[in-house]
Amino acid sequence: MFDQSPSRLPALPGVGFKARHYGAILEDAGPVGWLEIHAENYMGDGGRPIAMLRRLAERFPVSVHGVGLSIGGEGALDRAHLARLRDLCDWLQPASFSEHLAWSTHDSAYFNDLLPLPYTSATLDRVVSHVGQVQDALGRQMLLENPSSYLSFDESEMTETAFLREVARRSGCGLLLDVNNVFVSAVNLGLDPRAYVQDFPLETVGEIHLGGHDEDEDDAGRPLLIDSHGREVADPVWALLDEVLTLSGPKPLLIEWDNDLPDWPVLAAEAARAGAALQRAAA
Repeated sequence: MFDQSPSRLPALPGVGFKARHYGAILEDAGPVGWLEIHAENYMGDGGRPIAMLRRLAERFPVSVHGVGLSIGGEGALDRAHLARLRDLCDWLQPASFSEHLAWSTHDSAYFNDLLPLPYTSATLDRVVSHVGQVQDALGRQMLLENPSSYLSFDESEMTETAFLREVARRSGCGLLLDVNNVFVSAVNLGLDPRAYVQDFPLETVGEIHLGGHDEDEDDAGRPLLIDSHGREVADPVWALLDEVLTLSGPKPLLIEWDNDLPDWPVLAAEAARAGAALQRAAA
C-alpha cells in the first residue's frame, strides 16, 4: 500500500533547479517557493550534485520529476531503476513525485524521448498496473503528467482527458497538468485547448507546469509546436493558465526551463509572473 496524501507542495511558484543557478537561489530566491529536480540526475551515491540537493532541501520543498520509468511501455518496469528512485525518495522525502504518460523503452533499448500512446483499454490496463507498481514501491502517491502530442492514433478509443481520469480513478494516483503541453497538443492536433482543460479532472491535480515552446511548420505548411522548454512561456499559454486557475483555484505552479538556460533574473521573472497568476486566482 502507499500513502495517498496529496502533494505537500505549497500553492506557490516553483522552478526546475539547475546547478548554474545554485548560488543565486541561495542568495535570493525571490518569488520561488519550491524546486523541482529530475530524478535521474540524482541517483548517484554522492558528489557535488547530492551535496547541493541536500542543502537546498533544508530550505525548500522539493518535487522529484521522473523521466525514465516508461510508464506506458509494453515491457515490465525496470526494477533496478525503480530501486534507485526509491532510494532517492527515501532519503530526500520529497513533497511530490511525478512521471509522464509516455513510453521510452522497447526490449533492452532506451529512447531519449517521451513517446505517445494510443488510448485503448489495453493501454489503460497497462498504465494502471505500472502506476500501481511505482506507488507501492515508493510508498507514496505519484502524479501522472499529460503529454505533448504531435500525432494521434486511429485506434484510440477514448479522449486523453477520459483516459487520465480513469487512470487516476483506478490507480489512486494524482495528475500533473502541464498547460503548455495542452496548448502544444491542441495546435498540433487541431483541438480546442479550452475544451480540454474544461474536461480535465482538475480535482485530481496536485501540480501545474508551464514551459516554453518553439514554433515550426510540418511538411504541409501547417503550424507545428515543439515542447522545447528553452524559452519564456508564450502569452497564449499564460492566458490558458488563467482559465485553468479560475476553475481549479491556486495550485503549486512550476516554470520549466531545461534548454538554453537564461541567467537567474530571467527565470525569476517568469516565476514572478506565475506568482501573479496565482494571486489573481486566489482573489
